[in-house]
Amino acid sequence: MKKKIFKALSKLNKKILPNYTKKELDLRKASKVQMAIIGWKSWVTRNSLD
Repeated sequence: MKKKIFKALSKLNKKILPNYTKKELDLRKASKVQMAIIGWKSWVTRNSLD
């Protein structure tokens, strides 16, 4: 059940949130909002793979 929710969230993130890897964002210059988005996406991805 938990894994299905995180997989759905992961798909939603991919469609809605920006992809900073393709934009070659420098993490040292990222704003707090950008860092929060990166953290959120990594947390959802990590939980969907468990």
